[in-house]
Amino acid sequence: RRMAQGLCSPSLPPSLPPSLPPPHAASPQRAGGAIDPTNMMPAVPKQQPAPGQSSTLPTERVTSSIPRGAGDSNWVYPSQQMFFNALQRKGKAEGGDESAMAAVVSIHNNMNESTWRRVLEWEALHSAECAAPKLLRFMGRPDELTPKARVKVALGLADPPFDRHDWVVDRCGREVRYLIDYYDVAARRAADRVPATMHDEGAVPSIELDVPPALDSAGAAVDRPRMLGRS
Repeated sequence: RRMAQGLCSPSLPPSLPPSLPPPHAASPQRAGGAIDPTNMMPAVPKQQPAPGQSSTLPTERVTSSIPRGAGDSNWVYPSQQMFFNALQRKGKAEGGDESAMAAVVSIHNNMNESTWRRVLEWEALHSAECAAPKLLRFMGRPDELTPKARVKVALGLADPPFDRHDWVVDRCGREVRYLIDYYDVAARRAADRVPATMHDEGAVPSIELDVPPALDSAGAAVDRPRMLGRS
């Protein structure tokens, strides 16, 4: 059985690691071949070395803790080779340090696990309705500010986030969209380290997550003050 496609990655701040941010999921316009609509990545991942690649990169993939909406499998993270190939597709592989890919993949996986934990905090408000939410699909939208980020930037409360993802969760038959902003907190960069595992909480304190549900429904509007009361 073909493994579930990998999660797309946040584009990490340039300090993690220097000059080699991991790519967003490739869009249909940038990538050749069939596209998986659940993650906007090539349906058949390319694991062959890129032209001009000077060293061999691992092709092994790590299974996440995030349940996939279709079936009973979990999402599977991209390999180091897949990341490097994606950089090449985006025209960013030239001069890229292949030896940094292990750190890039480790940080990527860790950030996605942290994001899912935050999503589950919101979903716990509906545990009586759905005990086992799943991630249906997602999309990177780095060039579009969420409404909340737009307000924070306009009021001078924050610099623009360096990345945005929209995650759509299956709440036992009901689709719920989460608007995820990734902020770079420069003052915390000195404490950053490569995560020991994908569940290593606090490894990258310079990346701050904001993971509210989109105001697509009255229920989401109610959830926001409910969560505020819990914090």
